[in-house]
Amino acid sequence: MNLLKEGIEKSFVIKTSESRKITIDGHTEAYPVYKVNLDYLFYNDQNDRIATWISQYKADNSIMKIDIINLQQYNSIIQDFIVKSNPDQIKKTQTNIELVDQREPGVVLADGRIIDGNRRFTCLRNLAKENQRFNFFETIILEKNLENNAKQIKMLELMIQHGEESKVDYNPIDRLVGVYNDIVENQLLTAKDYVKCTNVLENEINKQIELAKLLVEFLEIINAPKQFHIARDLDLYGPLVELQGILKKIKTKNEKEEIKCAVFTNFLMKPHNDMTRFIRKIKSVASSEFLPDFLEEQMVIAEKVLEKLPDVGQVTRKVINDVFRSDEDTKAELERSLDKAEMKAKARETRNRPLQTLEKVSDILETIDINIFTKLNEEQISSILSQVDKLEEKLNAIKESTNV
Repeated sequence: MNLLKEGIEKSFVIKTSESRKITIDGHTEAYPVYKVNLDYLFYNDQNDRIATWISQYKADNSIMKIDIINLQQYNSIIQDFIVKSNPDQIKKTQTNIELVDQREPGVVLADGRIIDGNRRFTCLRNLAKENQRFNFFETIILEKNLENNAKQIKMLELMIQHGEESKVDYNPIDRLVGVYNDIVENQLLTAKDYVKCTNVLENEINKQIELAKLLVEFLEIINAPKQFHIARDLDLYGPLVELQGILKKIKTKNEKEEIKCAVFTNFLMKPHNDMTRFIRKIKSVASSEFLPDFLEEQMVIAEKVLEKLPDVGQVTRKVINDVFRSDEDTKAELERSLDKAEMKAKARETRNRPLQTLEKVSDILETIDINIFTKLNEEQISSILSQVDKLEEKLNAIKESTNV
């Protein structure tokens, strides 16, 4: 079925006098806007906004792909994900459309797949149940199909979602999943492609790729490979960012692996309500001499925790809550281990701070060109000598205090 052929011939697609500009492959063009009967459109299950919801549905139903043969049933399934991803925004958009109709045209492919406008389509489907005047979706129609133009269509979707007038407001874990699927797993796009589409710096995209890989590694360790919805439900984006920063402080490969195992165990157990702040505390330990002792303690706890994991396919949010996060003794053990290591690291940092400060002062003094004093006036020389006297007093006080 082709909306631009059969759709127009059979009158379920009607051309309007409106147009919308979009950019494809660097070329901006105004495309005509059509009114398309909702029954001939369907959601894009490749949409990053609902990536974790798709993974959850597949896991819950033990399927590889959502069947699209029954279009209405397929749309109802995906619509549920769209609503759950941001119910407040759905209500707001639906109220607005009910009052002033659809104002911003969407983008669909000729086969009816929606590339931009899933939320508007959802609201119109809801409203059309009560009033048939909402039974048409205003959109441009691209003469493309997903099979032959997957990369181009994905880039178009990213450009629209990250454009100046379109705010990317979906869950950051969904965004990581999109990055992982498109760049790492399917190799549909490169980092440079992402930069081109999103106006985000390449080093930021590379950071997102690293975060996505850490996310995948965590899910593999807890026997829930690619069950991305679990990471979304556990709200792991902030803690993952902290782990990324910690790893930069670790020098050896073995310690990097152990710190990941330790942090992943804490992700699973959640010993503190604010896990982002909790994981951040490890940074001071990571750059201290107390890291080996901390890791040794954490590895003992991690082994005890991870051996309780059920087999692949049996790890769910309920299992995590019932088996792991209800274990108050182990959570307390994890928290005590980190608190102890952090206190030691901070105490050592406090003891070292006077030396570090004096070294900085010495470095600064080395930058002074004493030859310039001959060019200064009496007032300037007097001010300098006054500061030197204050420094001498402070240095003498330090010397006296160290004569113990």
